[in-house]
Amino acid sequence: MGYASDPRVVLTLDAGGTKFAFAAVRGDRLAVEPVTLASNAHDLKLCLDTIVEGFTKVKEKAPAPPVAISFAFPGPADYPAGVIGGLGNLPAFKEGGTALGPMLADRFSVPVFLNNDGDLFAFGEAIAGFLPWVNGLLAEGGSPKRFRNLFGATFGTGFGGGIVQDGRLWIGDNSAGGEIWLFRNKLDPKSNIEESVSIRAVRRVYAQEAGISAEAAPEPKDVFAIGRGEAPGPRAAAVEAFRRMGEAAGDALASAVTLIDGVVVIGGGLTGAAELFLPALVAEMNGAFETPSGPVPRLEVTAFNLEDAAQRAAFVRGEAREVVVPGSGRRVTYDPLKRIGVGLSRLGTSQAVALGAYAFALAELDRR
Repeated sequence: MGYASDPRVVLTLDAGGTKFAFAAVRGDRLAVEPVTLASNAHDLKLCLDTIVEGFTKVKEKAPAPPVAISFAFPGPADYPAGVIGGLGNLPAFKEGGTALGPMLADRFSVPVFLNNDGDLFAFGEAIAGFLPWVNGLLAEGGSPKRFRNLFGATFGTGFGGGIVQDGRLWIGDNSAGGEIWLFRNKLDPKSNIEESVSIRAVRRVYAQEAGISAEAAPEPKDVFAIGRGEAPGPRAAAVEAFRRMGEAAGDALASAVTLIDGVVVIGGGLTGAAELFLPALVAEMNGAFETPSGPVPRLEVTAFNLEDAAQRAAFVRGEAREVVVPGSGRRVTYDPLKRIGVGLSRLGTSQAVALGAYAFALAELDRR
């Protein structure tokens, strides 16, 4: 996108349920130390005052006047209009809509851009994280293949997603592109996929497998420690909790990849346990349908786990070969191995969201 050395400053916000982290971004890095404030999510006026206060503080610390404000905020929302609907984790925002973007535009006299965190995570990883890393691996390995499309998935409180197609963030006509959390759940077809790909899912399955109440289930980081044998507890239950999440996520991501045909990057709070879920996720993507005439591959492409050294090498190597052009004898090289890579965030989720917000704002300004 060409924004790594751009001198313009954009103010950003990482909006959590209990805390708001404000920052200023210039180029491909944070330009100030972030300012963190309690969200005050119980009271709308207090919450809005907090947002204004946070942006005011980072504006005062920024190395230049901001050209825009750009950040992720939970939905439902009309993101292009900057209007936020009723939110579960920020109860101050009621049904009926709050014109957060226009309010900030009036207060700070700059354009304001809102998106969801899955979209901005994907955009940040496409610009300065996973996508250039993948293409760098291919270049270093002498492969002519390059990727331009990416699906970004976040595993945490929920299961988020975002799509980047050839350098453009795919938002959709209703600000609802990439909403993978509403895919059907392979493991429980009556529910949506987020019920098997989330913090609550890991805790619930662990409790079921361990024979304890859901309320007594530890947090995923503790389940992970048990699964690695680093903490006491039923190890098989911990391993199964993450394996099952990987299987469910792999099924949903296979459907997404079928339409997008690009690499997949995973971020969010659960990525620290990737060694327990990523193999199952990629195996599910490479699985098969059972049909009356026999197995049919789940994907037209092969998915490679790029966190595994052997799979990463095979992905870079491909199957390049030469063929002769009929009638001329000239030789051309082609690679018949249709493939995608699946791996973890190269930036960290928060930084990817901030850089995605920055690049989105500048791209929109440059199109005006």
